[in-house]
Amino acid sequence: MAGHAWVLSVLVAVCVLVVLHLLAVHRTAGPSLVGAVIAALAAAGVAAARGEPLRYVAGVVLVAGGGVAIAWATGRSRRHRLARRSALADYEAGTAAVPLFAALAERDRLAAELHDVAAHRLTGVVVSAGAALRLGDQEQTAAALRHAGEAGRQAVRELERLTELGEYAALATFADIDELAAAHAVDYRRTVDTAPVSSTEAAYRVVREALTNAARYAGGAVVRVRVEGAFERAKPPGGGRAAHGVPLLTVTITDDGGTAAEPGLGTGHGLAGLAATVSAAGGTLSAGPVGQGSRGGAGWTVRAQLPSATTPHIRRWPLWRGMFALDYALVVLAIALSLGASLLSADAPDSFGGVLPAVPTVVLSGLHAVPLGWRSRAPGRALAAVLLALVLWQVCDRAAWTQPPVSDIFLVYGWVELTLVYSAAVYLPFWRGLFAPLAVAATGGLALAGGRGITGSRVGAWAVLTCVLALPAFAVWSWGRRTARRRDRLRAADARRRVLLDGDVDAAVHEQRLRFATGLRGTALRHAQAVIAAAEAGNLRTVREEARAGLTALRGLLSGLRGHDSNDGRHEEDREDRRDGRGSGDGEDAPPPTVSGIAALAGRYGGAVQYIGPRRPLPAAVEVFAYRIASTLMALGVTLTVRRVHDGVEVSGPAPAVPGVERQLRAIADAAGGTLSTTDRGAVRVWLPEVHPWRSE
Repeated sequence: MAGHAWVLSVLVAVCVLVVLHLLAVHRTAGPSLVGAVIAALAAAGVAAARGEPLRYVAGVVLVAGGGVAIAWATGRSRRHRLARRSALADYEAGTAAVPLFAALAERDRLAAELHDVAAHRLTGVVVSAGAALRLGDQEQTAAALRHAGEAGRQAVRELERLTELGEYAALATFADIDELAAAHAVDYRRTVDTAPVSSTEAAYRVVREALTNAARYAGGAVVRVRVEGAFERAKPPGGGRAAHGVPLLTVTITDDGGTAAEPGLGTGHGLAGLAATVSAAGGTLSAGPVGQGSRGGAGWTVRAQLPSATTPHIRRWPLWRGMFALDYALVVLAIALSLGASLLSADAPDSFGGVLPAVPTVVLSGLHAVPLGWRSRAPGRALAAVLLALVLWQVCDRAAWTQPPVSDIFLVYGWVELTLVYSAAVYLPFWRGLFAPLAVAATGGLALAGGRGITGSRVGAWAVLTCVLALPAFAVWSWGRRTARRRDRLRAADARRRVLLDGDVDAAVHEQRLRFATGLRGTALRHAQAVIAAAEAGNLRTVREEARAGLTALRGLLSGLRGHDSNDGRHEEDREDRRDGRGSGDGEDAPPPTVSGIAALAGRYGGAVQYIGPRRPLPAAVEVFAYRIASTLMALGVTLTVRRVHDGVEVSGPAPAVPGVERQLRAIADAAGGTLSTTDRGAVRVWLPEVHPWRSE
């Protein structure tokens, strides 16, 4: 009967471990961990209900904890592997679209920069030339010709830079805004000195576009420009009183109404492009009439609110939920097998006869097990700590402070040292990792040579035992080296794929620049050069005509560059696809599932994305996970923030209003080894760690 009960207990334990493993594979860390804890406590409860002594119950808790920890951690590892495999499949399927969308992004960038640099210069030429021609004053005519020559040369330089190199313009600062306001002789005041670069650049573009529009449509008006700090009161997610304030950079440009200088000077893309720029910087833009102006026309106000400080980065990434879950589970297993098995033994050693006698054994068992938690991050230090614990155990053994003897400990729990030998071979360079099996063999031989069953020369026994232990130690080390070489090959193959993809991207971008330059040379650039020639010849009427023709050509070129159809019907289907966190669909026109592809995704849904941090390549799986998070968060008018730091990426945005979406976000983050948190402003932040499997100590 007792034998049947034992078999039944084993079967129940195996079933529980299998269920816990499957729970860890298919559920997030929190629920699966709760299940593991409940299983361990239930085992202890059964032992206590049977009237077992406290020592035995403690042993059951430790052994059951070790078993469920391994079942949970292996399930977590499988969950990460499955998620990574799925992400890599999506990445491979979507990389074909990367060059296309890189070319489209370059097209939009060139179009925005062309509008900013050329339209601003040519508009000023038309306005000043038109005013001088109406008045017929020789002095004003001479001033208009000088202005046309100078503005024309600046426009040509900027346009030639676009046609020849297609380089990015330098980011604007507050000093550039000061200079711009001084050049237009407006009523200007600035009360802030610092802001993120993305905000100062957006502020500069807002001021420049507003001043250009004032010159076009509000001739003779008094223009006021204010760049000031503001304080927005933030409301808690549940409503109620504001908990704190959010600092903002407020840019306001107001005119009191005037007359249009010349008809048909606008390009039709200024405010729309400006709104996208402000939104991408994390701000808001409003523009509209403000009532009857002093000069008869309606006044106009443009107002932008931008972040005046970089949002602090908050990372919440418990290691037990991430990629190191198996390492910590091994710690629990080692403690469970060393202390738990001893407590369950029918003849408990004398070391557990009281509290004080148990202290050395408990402490040394912990020192021998805890370094397994550093297995993936610092295997060399972990192995040194374990071997030091083994030496200390031998010292305590000589002083008769501990039981069982260190020789028995090494024979039963030597798998800890071998596990760290494997890790050293995988994560450390060849020559540094080579010392691991030698150190384990020598220290293990010393522990065994000190055993009570050794007779004769202990030095000779140590030498023989060291040679014997070197065989399994080097076998495990060779296994680890084979794993390291396989990972190096995968890494090299991934690097080659990235190089080829970067080459395709560069070729697509270069082709887009050539197409752009060809159209620009035959339109706006030719007219800007004609403006210079007419100004030098003193023909103001021709100056105005060529500048107007340049603006007309610019409007046509911008329409051609920006004129791509939107597929609203497909967007609705994509929204359904986003609910499972797998991107925006599998069509040929779907954005690539990468961090850069988030910008294209935002454009499709009328949202925006703000990138913070250096743009650098991330592991393919992390790119896909970030895209899935952004795809699930994306909605009409939403601005997402993608923050890249040295060890991962964070995607944040407004909390979704649709029920169940936050649960899907948490599942994606959990499968990627990251975490999800909410802020007191109702925003959601998802942290995705960048953990290289080949990372060494």
